[in-house]
Amino acid sequence: MTIHFEHFALNVTDPVELATWYVDYVGCAVLTQAGPPKHTTFLADASGRTFLEVYHNAAAPINDFRAREPLTFHFAFQTDDAAGLRDRLLAAGATPVEEQEPESGTHLVMLRDPWGIPLQLCQRRDPYPTAGR
Repeated sequence: MTIHFEHFALNVTDPVELATWYVDYVGCAVLTQAGPPKHTTFLADASGRTFLEVYHNAAAPINDFRAREPLTFHFAFQTDDAAGLRDRLLAAGATPVEEQEPESGTHLVMLRDPWGIPLQLCQRRDPYPTAGR
């Protein structure tokens, strides 16, 4: 039996706008996008791997991401330039939360995207390995 992580799903107010922001500023790609009323959209990271489904379901509650502690829930993206990506995302409407350099060569940046979703940028001295690479 083979099991792989497929995606994490979020009910959001404007999935099209959110997906566009992640494509334009985080380097994601839209794999599929449905029309109204839910606008279900699947995003892949830069490796092409699906990781996120966003949609709008008016019958279900929408999480108040701004009320969530970022260490309770966040998306993390690996980068080789945390400061450069931080600056790009801040200019695009993200808000800063905190930065850490826990060891030489590692820079961790916690932000919130324009919808309040916690987003961590990870520039690690020793990046975590990825299976199959």
